[in-house]
Amino acid sequence: MAQPKSFLWTRRIFLTLLTAFTLAPVYVMLSSSLKPLQDVQGSFRWIPSGFTVRPYIDIWHTVPLAKYFVNSVIVSVSATVASVAVAIFAAYAVSRYRFRGRKFFTVTVLSTQMFPGILFLLPLFLIFVNIGNSTGIALYGSRGGLILTYLTFSLPFSIWMLVGYFDSIPRDLDEAAMVDGCGPLGALFRVVVPAAVPGIVAVSVYAFMTAWGEVLFASVMTNDTTRTLAVGLQGYATQTDVYWNQVMAASLVVSVPVVAGFLLLQRYLVVGLTAGAVK
Repeated sequence: MAQPKSFLWTRRIFLTLLTAFTLAPVYVMLSSSLKPLQDVQGSFRWIPSGFTVRPYIDIWHTVPLAKYFVNSVIVSVSATVASVAVAIFAAYAVSRYRFRGRKFFTVTVLSTQMFPGILFLLPLFLIFVNIGNSTGIALYGSRGGLILTYLTFSLPFSIWMLVGYFDSIPRDLDEAAMVDGCGPLGALFRVVVPAAVPGIVAVSVYAFMTAWGEVLFASVMTNDTTRTLAVGLQGYATQTDVYWNQVMAASLVVSVPVVAGFLLLQRYLVVGLTAGAVK
């Protein structure tokens, strides 16, 4: 059945307006990052009078952006790997085994997402400081402490998402693998994990994005040595001036890894997020 022309034109107009609304901030960021500072501080022009790539050179010298970039990569990748590794084992146990407290564990894990992160800021700060004073293990102000912090936020949702994906994988595959001589771990890594690649990729993207753009805990749990990009961008604002063109340039540079990773993995992400939604 052919759709009415009025519907087609309405859809085109709506999608055009939505695209313009989405791309307008990106254009403002891009054009501002290519302007001299005095042009950015003046009245905004949609068509700049001149362009310069100097802000993209200065961003590496105004603040130690390269160091912040390395810190963000180490923290985000480590938190992602740890979150995915723990979530795979936990989700497999919840999906495949029936044990006492299983439902309580699932509800408790999911209920942690109800609370805002700021409620955990002071408790985690006190825990890290007390651990450092008692054992000498420096968690506060270190990358390891920040990785553990992000793990507490990404892990509950990762477990819940993977449980739904593992439930969509037939248990006959596990049984066939065990008949061929695999144990529970062998069935997990040789059968279930390869079949759950889209779900694992979706969890990985979620965990990485959670750690990459987090500001609240990174501003409290880090120091000048372990500061991440999300906090380091504040260095472009001084007591006397704000380098807006460098802020825009650095923001675009920071967003490149996330955007590139999303574009490369979007087909896995869509499948992973929708798996288990329809039974």
